[in-house]
Amino acid sequence: MFTKLKSSSISSLFLMMYSFIIFPITMIFLMKQDCILFEWTIFQVSSCMITFIFIIDSISLSFSNVVCLISGCVMMFSSSYMSHDPFLKRFTWLVMLFVLSMNLLVFIPSLPALLLGWDGLGIVSFALVIYYQNMKSLGAGMITMLANRIGDVMILISIGLLVLQGHWGITLMWDFHLSTWVVLTVTIAAMTKSAQIPFSSWLPAAMAAPTPVSALVHSSTLVTAGVFLLIRFFPFLETVSCFKTALLFISVLTLLMAGIGANYENDLKKVIALSTLSQLGVMMMSLGMGMPYLALFHLYTHALFKALLFLCAGTIIHNSSNTQDLRHMGLISQQAPLTVTCLNVANLSLCGAPFLSGFYSKDLILELSLMSSTSFLMVLLIFLATGMTAAYSFRLSFCSLWSQMKNNPFHSKQEADPYINWATTILAAAAIIAGFFLQTIFMPFSPIPFIMPLNLKLLTITVILLGLFTAMIIWDMDFNNKNMNKMSFFFTTMWFFAPISAQPLTKFSMMFGTNLMKSIDLGWMEILGGQGTYILSKNFSQKNQKVQIKSFNFFISLMLSAFVIFFLSLFIF
Repeated sequence: MFTKLKSSSISSLFLMMYSFIIFPITMIFLMKQDCILFEWTIFQVSSCMITFIFIIDSISLSFSNVVCLISGCVMMFSSSYMSHDPFLKRFTWLVMLFVLSMNLLVFIPSLPALLLGWDGLGIVSFALVIYYQNMKSLGAGMITMLANRIGDVMILISIGLLVLQGHWGITLMWDFHLSTWVVLTVTIAAMTKSAQIPFSSWLPAAMAAPTPVSALVHSSTLVTAGVFLLIRFFPFLETVSCFKTALLFISVLTLLMAGIGANYENDLKKVIALSTLSQLGVMMMSLGMGMPYLALFHLYTHALFKALLFLCAGTIIHNSSNTQDLRHMGLISQQAPLTVTCLNVANLSLCGAPFLSGFYSKDLILELSLMSSTSFLMVLLIFLATGMTAAYSFRLSFCSLWSQMKNNPFHSKQEADPYINWATTILAAAAIIAGFFLQTIFMPFSPIPFIMPLNLKLLTITVILLGLFTAMIIWDMDFNNKNMNKMSFFFTTMWFFAPISAQPLTKFSMMFGTNLMKSIDLGWMEILGGQGTYILSKNFSQKNQKVQIKSFNFFISLMLSAFVIFFLSLFIF
């Protein structure tokens, strides 16, 4: 047992020490707003040189700090949660490679070198999704990989377009005649990684991975890589006029789709995955309204409480005989009080309850949406999705924590495990105090202070209370309804994006490949290629042989005629 726990425990200790050491340096850079660029020339031939750029600023240091803190807590949780896994060492190495790829993405401001971290995230996330090595995991891994490869191709296209600038430094971009195409490719790449419409189906499918992977990869770090890329590129992206409008429209649609779908979903991990998709829509919406630092603020607070929510959900699933269906859970609060307490802290923070971390970032974004020049329809959809967030969060609490017991009671062994307790307690403390602490840091980057009327100020709290009321009245009646109607199927499949992006595209590609092989490889290529050349040369050689055998007398007579003509010419001339 000690040898199994050793690798994950050491990696957890290393990540936590790194996070605590880098924390004061991050504070210094945040207060002074310094930015240091290291440029290393690898080699230079004449005027061509290959350089490697490394950036240290407040954004990269703070993002790396949050990633390593969450990774350390997740590895501490995995020490107990996956202690019986025979491949725990492999899992530990994969998680450490993921953290390395994320830090490469954060600290490298050059697009070609950024591909090291970007592609590393895609490859390692695929290996983590198929970790359980069954058909469901393999299918989810293929959807995840194919969706993210679209973003990789877009990054490669943007690198090719930026050749005209003579460099690929993210911090030194300027406007040129192909700016619109570069903005389009970078935005699509960020949308694929952050699972925005129409690339949303891979995120719920990736829940086939182990719960610690979901807590680290698909809630707090990997899915926010796209948002981080847009924050890095934002001064260049906002030079294109239609960028903010298009991003706002797509993000609000994603926010609404995920909020409604989570209310109809019964899988515990998919509910949390859809809530992640909803909060990614909030971050993209903040970018669409021209507030990159508020998007970064919400990214940090969301990463902390969403990782906590996944770890608590993993403990509940592990103790419920690996049952993920909300309809089979109930009265867990008396069996796992610490887990339920931490889960409710994360749930309330997700809703934007006052004085928790989500309140300081999410409510500020919503209030600014009221004061900005946004259309009334967009504001209406934003607050409708906010009410849906409160509804599915409280439904999660009502259905799984305080409803009547539906299965045999379990004895929570994880409640007495120090690794589980420390991991959840650290993240719960961060989910409580991080919002207030980060608010004082991000305050200089927030917009000009404004005064709101009381009715608009109370609108967010009113919407949250309406969501609570909706969860209490409606979802308890819908809880015992086992017949899936057409509307619930429409919402749980995310407006049919999940089946459209999986089965039809796969079937089309397979049928297209089969027909192409039959018509080209086994058809015309056989006639025009090797088989046709073989038949043509064979027929030509056979005809040539027949001509040579049957025309022997003709050749003799021809030779005699030539000799006769030769001698006659000698005598005559």
